[in-house]
Amino acid sequence: MKILIDMNLSPEWVQEFKFHEIEATHWSDVGRFDAPDEIIIDWAIKNDYVIFTHDLDFGTALALTKANKPSVIQVRTQDVTIKNLSPMLFPTLLNHSDLLENGALIVLDEYKQRIKILPL
Repeated sequence: MKILIDMNLSPEWVQEFKFHEIEATHWSDVGRFDAPDEIIIDWAIKNDYVIFTHDLDFGTALALTKANKPSVIQVRTQDVTIKNLSPMLFPTLLNHSDLLENGALIVLDEYKQRIKILPL
């Protein structure tokens, strides 16, 4: 699994994913900072990446297009620091890697995770 970290999350996440032996790229390393979501989605599909974001628009885009890919991990919390999110993110990735490989939207917050299989 490869993770594409959206602009609204810190580039420091790249090292955190590497620590957990997961390949990750921050969008700022591959695309324009002001790229529309459609460009990011297309890039993720073409390069077989899962999008990790704090942006609610990706879920909406998946629902409107009824797309099977890319998978998206959407964080719904105000504290998007590594310290806060890592304890919930990495167990979720390990437990649901098969779903993410096949197409899923996972929404995480401090209290729960919601998983929807694509297409929505």
